Amino acid sequence: MTLKEAAVNARKLMMPQCRMCPQCDGVACRGEVPGMGGKGTGSSFISNYNALKKITLNLKTIHDVKEPVLETQLFGQTLSMPVMPAPITGVNLNMGNQITEEDYIRAVIRGSKTAGIIPMVGDSAYKSFIEDNLKVLKEESVSGIPFIKPWNNEELLSRIDLAMTSAPLAVGVDIDAAGLDTLKMHGQRVDPKSIRELKEIKAHLSVPFILKGIMTVEEANLAVLAGADAIVVSNHGGRILDHTPATAAVLSAIAEAVDGRLKVLVDGGVRSGVDVFKLLALGADAVLIGRPFAQYAIGGGEEAVTLYAQKIYNELKGAMLLTGCRDLEAIRDSGKSLINLPSNLL
Repeated sequence: MTLKEAAVNARKLMMPQCRMCPQCDGVACRGEVPGMGGKGTGSSFISNYNALKKITLNLKTIHDVKEPVLETQLFGQTLSMPVMPAPITGVNLNMGNQITEEDYIRAVIRGSKTAGIIPMVGDSAYKSFIEDNLKVLKEESVSGIPFIKPWNNEELLSRIDLAMTSAPLAVGVDIDAAGLDTLKMHGQRVDPKSIRELKEIKAHLSVPFILKGIMTVEEANLAVLAGADAIVVSNHGGRILDHTPATAAVLSAIAEAVDGRLKVLVDGGVRSGVDVFKLLALGADAVLIGRPFAQYAIGGGEEAVTLYAQKIYNELKGAMLLTGCRDLEAIRDSGKSLINLPSNLL
């Protein structure tokens, strides 16, 4: 199987929710929630994609780097590269409903395991989704990272207990899901969280705690105060609030503000290993990729997930070679000197 073949099959299986556009930029699917689009005008999804396209790399070929090293550590586990599939669920809600949730997540988990990266799995209005995700993690003997929606804390802590049965590497709460229309459509209540509630979650956990959905320096500092071990700079793929800035536009300020006090992950519009490089240069410790991993899991199963991960690996390695970066630390040390930021990035 090739990625092109997987994309053709994904289009057949995911229509009309996803058209597998040549450029997954959020234009054709804007406003289609449920579906794969961004909320309202789709501007938040579109901005994520366009902001990354505006950033360019500084080519360097006079150096002694021959074989860049992409390995990284996250919470004591080694990853082949600083990339992970973002936690996406809802085949029947958003992705065509032509395969089962269990088959979909098994493809993501197995493909990730083969590629040497950590799979993230998600929660949904249907509790059976998180149950299926955790079931597959256990069957495949994979320590993944489950993300739980911001239910009331009693239900949230109950689902964390459920997540802990899979021996996770960490557990996250995607607090940005407080704005998800798909949950409200099914009568499910999700809300923003207070510092007190976040501290209660942190105290309940025996593994690292990740907060997903941080878009300002102020909230990044609040995440530190709440005891988070990592944050994900994310606007939920543009699916929760119209007219938010791109994640690439706010990442650098957030990374500088937390100054190593927690891990900084990021998602939003990432389509290549070069995009990953750009976000690492802006201060991210690791990068999450959403829609493409989901699309290839549906279109080509485990094999296509692994092929896509290998594509990202090769592109990131090429970007490192041609900017003179021996390893990921070199990207962090050189930072924004490796890239060119347009004045209109915001």
